Amino acid sequence: MEPLVAVAGRHLRPGAVGKWPDRGVAAVPDLFVLAIHRARAREAILMPVEIDLPRAHEILDRFDALVLTGGGDIQPSRYGGEDHPKLWGIQEARDAFDLALAEAAVERRMPLLAVCRGMQALNVALGGTLDPHLPDREGLLAHRKPGPDDDVFHDVRLEPGSRTAIAAGVERFSGASSHHQALEKLGEGLVATGWTDDGLVEVVEHEEGWVVGVQWHPEVTAADDPANQRLFDALAREAVSGRPRRG
Repeated sequence: MEPLVAVAGRHLRPGAVGKWPDRGVAAVPDLFVLAIHRARAREAILMPVEIDLPRAHEILDRFDALVLTGGGDIQPSRYGGEDHPKLWGIQEARDAFDLALAEAAVERRMPLLAVCRGMQALNVALGGTLDPHLPDREGLLAHRKPGPDDDVFHDVRLEPGSRTAIAAGVERFSGASSHHQALEKLGEGLVATGWTDDGLVEVVEHEEGWVVGVQWHPEVTAADDPANQRLFDALAREAVSGRPRRG
């Protein structure tokens, strides 16, 4: 049986889908779903709602792996930060949802791939902090550009022998980047294993279990870039080997 991957979605406001002017929508970018399918796994999109840690464990009982996706910023009060004028897209329910799922997945050693905001949620869930706005710092590469097509491409250097390097089969990635925040203090149990040439942490792994966070968007290029697709392939393989985690 193909592994079943929980994909934490986002809430779109009423009217975001033209035919549903009065209805909100739970959604994920279809590129995640297509990458999971290519990895010979199945997906279930989860609607973000306010949950606590016990409820997160109950939800994950049904699944073999978890993907945390990108999106808006995390409320700074969740990591002891301060408001910033460039914060955007904060959803309290999604913060509660993603952070509880991340903590539960780590506790049960469930395979987890956390992408962009998802990596930041993983870090915050484990007690880490975030840099609220990278353009405030000098000497950094562009990690995002203004406008609707905000991806920029840059290389990421991986620690040889890390889970991510082994999964991808390379020690240097080219990734589609679209973020204005980054990890600051690492959460408990997380280890940095990938960096851009400006020294920014772009990959973290947990000391226990196949828990990988990447700051770029592997789903964007996975169809044409085997190294990025292999992250999803590795997640699916780990999900199969970890089936006892599922209730």
